[in-house]
Amino acid sequence: MAVRYLKKGKDEQAIAESDAKVRATVEAILADIEKRGDDAVRELSQKFDGWAPERFQLSPAEVEAAVKQLSPLEIEDIKFAQKQIGGFAAIQRNSMKDVEVETMPGVILGHKHIPIDAVGCYVPGGKYPMIASAHMSVLTAKVAGVKRIVSTAPPFQGAPHPAIVAAMHFAGAEEILVLGGVQAIGAMALGTESISAVDMLVGPGNMFVAEAKRQLFGRVGIDLFAGPTETLVIADSTADAEMCAVDLLGQAEHGPTSPAVLLTTDEQLARDTMAEIERQLQVLPTADIARISWADYGQVIVCDTQEEMIEIADALAYEHVQVLTEDPDVFLKQMTNYGALFLGPRTNVSFGDKVIGTNHTLPTKRAARYTGGLWVGKFIKTCTYQKVVTDEASALIGEYGSRLCHMENFAGHGEQANLRVRRYGDRPEVPWYQPVSPLAASDQ
Repeated sequence: MAVRYLKKGKDEQAIAESDAKVRATVEAILADIEKRGDDAVRELSQKFDGWAPERFQLSPAEVEAAVKQLSPLEIEDIKFAQKQIGGFAAIQRNSMKDVEVETMPGVILGHKHIPIDAVGCYVPGGKYPMIASAHMSVLTAKVAGVKRIVSTAPPFQGAPHPAIVAAMHFAGAEEILVLGGVQAIGAMALGTESISAVDMLVGPGNMFVAEAKRQLFGRVGIDLFAGPTETLVIADSTADAEMCAVDLLGQAEHGPTSPAVLLTTDEQLARDTMAEIERQLQVLPTADIARISWADYGQVIVCDTQEEMIEIADALAYEHVQVLTEDPDVFLKQMTNYGALFLGPRTNVSFGDKVIGTNHTLPTKRAARYTGGLWVGKFIKTCTYQKVVTDEASALIGEYGSRLCHMENFAGHGEQANLRVRRYGDRPEVPWYQPVSPLAASDQ
């Protein structure tokens, strides 16, 4: 494989050291929250956000006041986005069917899709008010049928952000908190005197939020590892430098640790894009952040063939993959590791992030190798059941089960099977804690 790196980001050792510091910080904060509850949460909120109200949950009157701060057009825009996202989530939900089937005479197996009872939805909002994250988490949970939805976002410039609050409210959150960072994640997962614990945490966030979710997994469920945004632009000679640069910087602005990578078979396009990025950084209002992420985490990779690009893209397993090639559908057919694909120049990651209808909470840190993004199915447990409705079926399954348990040395398991053979198969001679012998031909 002839692969050339025209630009590399930080080396893996530096990233690992940074991750270790984040892990230690988060572990200490979560331990403090578990020990001191609301007092710890309030102190942390004051320290990191300058926000320490008497109560973090907004009252119905406060929610109504926030909604009234929006213009009719702003409300219309939020509701338009929620219509797209909720509509696609409903289509996904309708694709999930309960099943019940008689697999053999007298044996009935099935599964039911059961929504999770209580979910905590995190909406990032410190640097940028991520209104869209309310749609993606709260609304999708609502469509899934979750009974209790808690949603939280940090204060924005010293107050609840009215558009985030409105989006949470329109999406169906029953409890709306103004609380951010690890303290919000810890409070929802562990519970405090004023915040009842949830069963699952969802939503994207910075490296500290993502690490908090990782450490709490097991105590609660999580949607996936959704840390700092990643974007990969795959381009060939049919693409242009302006669009490549825009689509890279459009995600690099998320934060100083957001990787943005150009993967191309056209070295001239690669060099032109690097030059165009420098030009755009001179005028981009968020250049102070995008410049750091591009310098520290940006990469430019040149391949000889399309096949090499597919191989590298799957190895990277990035969150967002924008495909600007002559035939984008080749990547749809052949790629296996990605959070979401954005195919062709007419679409882009921003559409998916904000309004088009797919969910923007997607796997990062190569988690796309084993999971997809947030969708209604993440809020639903697929639980099986079984029932045996005839004596003959119970005895028959019991005979096989008895012998299989004996092979594993599980005497108690085997006796569960034996009891059914004795009781429903009219074979009182079946021994206690011994495998059932097959019926002799003369006995049948």
